[in-house]
Amino acid sequence: MPFSKLGLSDQILRGIRAAGYTSPTSIQEQAIPMALEGRDIIGCAQTGTGKTAAFVLPMLHRLSRDGAYRSGRKVRALILTPTRELAQQVGSFIDSYGRFVPLRATTLIGGVKMEPQIQRLRRQTDIVIATPGRLLDHLERRTLDLSGIEMLVLDEADRMFDMGFINDVRKIVARVPARRQTLLFSATMSKEVRGLVASIQKNPVLIEIGERRLPVETVRETFYTVPRETKLGLLLHMLRTQPMESVLVFVRTKHGADKIARRLERNGLPSVALHSNRTQAQRERALAGFRRRQYSVMVATDIAARGIDVEGISHVINYDTPAFAEDYIHRIGRTARAEAAGDAITFVSHQEREHLRKIEHFVGRRYELRDLPPFQHEVAVDTVERNQAGREDLSARDRRQRNADRRCTARPGLRHGKESRTRTSTQEPNRQGRKKTPSSPASTPATAGDWRQLLGRFGKTRTR
Repeated sequence: MPFSKLGLSDQILRGIRAAGYTSPTSIQEQAIPMALEGRDIIGCAQTGTGKTAAFVLPMLHRLSRDGAYRSGRKVRALILTPTRELAQQVGSFIDSYGRFVPLRATTLIGGVKMEPQIQRLRRQTDIVIATPGRLLDHLERRTLDLSGIEMLVLDEADRMFDMGFINDVRKIVARVPARRQTLLFSATMSKEVRGLVASIQKNPVLIEIGERRLPVETVRETFYTVPRETKLGLLLHMLRTQPMESVLVFVRTKHGADKIARRLERNGLPSVALHSNRTQAQRERALAGFRRRQYSVMVATDIAARGIDVEGISHVINYDTPAFAEDYIHRIGRTARAEAAGDAITFVSHQEREHLRKIEHFVGRRYELRDLPPFQHEVAVDTVERNQAGREDLSARDRRQRNADRRCTARPGLRHGKESRTRTSTQEPNRQGRKKTPSSPASTPATAGDWRQLLGRFGKTRTR
C-alpha cells in the first residue's frame, strides 16, 4: 500500500517523497489511519520498524489541517523521548517530512544552554520534542506553557522506566490538558508500561507488529564464547578480516568505551566513543562523523541503544553481553533498520553465560555458542594502559603486600607499624634553625638503591 492511500495531505506526501520514501512499513500502515481518526494508540514493535514516522506523519497532518501558520499560538503537540539523541532524531524527521507545511518544531534537551531554547520558545512553536529533565526545567522557569497541547506522544516508553524517568513523565502529563490525543510507542510492553497506559490513555487501540520479544527477522545473530582478556583481539581480528563497513560496538562502561576506541585508533581503525560523559557537542560530532563514514567504528554504551538512527549500519557487536535481555533487543535493533539486513555478533565470556541464558529465556529460543575462531592476538597497547593492566592483574593479597613494601621504602622511620615523628623534608629547618640532613641509608631498612629512588621521588637534594 502506498502512502497516498493512508489519508495524508498532499503537503505531507510531498515531504515523504522528498525524503525518499515510497511505501509505509507495517506499523505505519496500521497506526497512521487510526491516528488520523483521533484515536489513542499503543504501538508495540521492534526497534527499527519505523515507529517514529508512525506518529510524526499524522501529527503533521492534524496540526496543518486548519490552514496557514498563525503567530502567537501556544504549543500544540509534545513528544517526550528518553535520550537526547532520540529527541534530535525525531526533530530531524519532523523537519524532513514537514518541509512543505507551515509548522515549527523546537527540540529541548540537556547538555546545552537554556537561553537559545528560551529564545526559540518565545517565537512561534507548534511542536516541542523534549527529554523529561530539560522539559521540567523549562516548566519550573515558566518558559513553556503546555495548556494548549492537543497531541501527546511518549516515544520509547519502556526506556523511560529503565532510565528512571517515570516520575518526571507523570509530572509532565499532569500539566497537559486531559482532553488530548495520546500516542504511546514502545519496543516492549512491561507491566509498568501497561500501568502507565491505563492512567493516561482512553480506550487505546493496540497495534502490535511481530513478536515483542523477538529481534527483527532480517538480523543475523551470532554468539562466540570468548575469554574476557581475548575480546579485544577478536574484535580487532574481525574488523580487519571481515567486510564490515559501518560497525557499532556496545560496551558496558564509559571507561571501556573510551579505552576500546583508543585501542582501535592505534591499530589503524578510525573509531569514536559515544557515552553520557561526552558533552552534547562531542556527541553530535561523533554521530555526524559516524554518519559520514569518517569513523568506521563507533563504540557506545547503552545510552545509544535507542538514540542512534544511522542508515547502513552493517554490524552491531556486543563486546560485553548485556545484563538485561531487553537491552540486547534494543542494541541489535540498530542494524537491519527499515527492513534491511544486518549482522549482530555477541562476545560471551565465562562470566557472562548467565546473561546469555536470560536473553534466551526472554526471546524463547536457544542460541548456538560458537567456539573462538583462530586468530593472532596482536593489539597495540601503550605503556600507561599496559601498566594499568598489570596492576589490575594483581590479586588483592599481592596489592596489599606491594603497598606495604612501598610504605616501608617511602618512610624510613617506620618501625613495627608505627611511623616516627622525624621530619621527612631534607631542607626544612628544625626548631633551632639548623638544617636537618637525612640519616644514613644504612640506618634504615631501605637499601641504598631504594633511598636514592626515594630522593628522586621527593625532589632534588644537596649532597655533601
